[in-house]
Amino acid sequence: MKLLEELKLDRCPHCRISHPLLAMANRFPTATHSGNNPRLWVFYHCSNCGGVVTAAAQKDDASKIVIEYYPQLQTADEAIPERARAFLNQAIDSLHAPAGAVMLCGSSVDAMLKEKNYKDGSLYKRIDEAAKDHLITSEMAEWAHEVRLDANDQRHADESTELPTQAEAEKCIDFTKALGEFLFVLPSRVERGRKGTP
Repeated sequence: MKLLEELKLDRCPHCRISHPLLAMANRFPTATHSGNNPRLWVFYHCSNCGGVVTAAAQKDDASKIVIEYYPQLQTADEAIPERARAFLNQAIDSLHAPAGAVMLCGSSVDAMLKEKNYKDGSLYKRIDEAAKDHLITSEMAEWAHEVRLDANDQRHADESTELPTQAEAEKCIDFTKALGEFLFVLPSRVERGRKGTP
């Protein structure tokens, strides 16, 4: 990826649109107080949502290879098992369609519990069993039930329930990410730390 008139990202970090038009809006150089680490910063704006992405390259690098950009694209951690991670990434990418994002979060929670060998019965039963076995806390179980119920409302097109907002979908995604962190990411980091591997 290079600092050009357009920044080439697969998705906008703000609205998640695929292959966004991120056009250059402004640019300026920076360096430390002693003149070290000279960088060229460029602001790009998304033509879809108006969000701004900031990218930098080494100032004297003729190739203008991007060395950092903000905000980073949000994705599920690689330590989360493949199926659960795929559902979660699809939920993140579907934030512009909140009902779909909520249903995908429910599927991700379901896949995480199955990965931990909670496979029998309904998701309701498996969440309660995971809490009873202290795999998750009672508070996490309550939140998981909220995600499950929200997903059920959308799957069954319950006429008495309003469609979820983007903020509600973000809340589901936040919980699903937190559950993945708790069940898979933190244990993976602890194991790597004990082995002395990065």
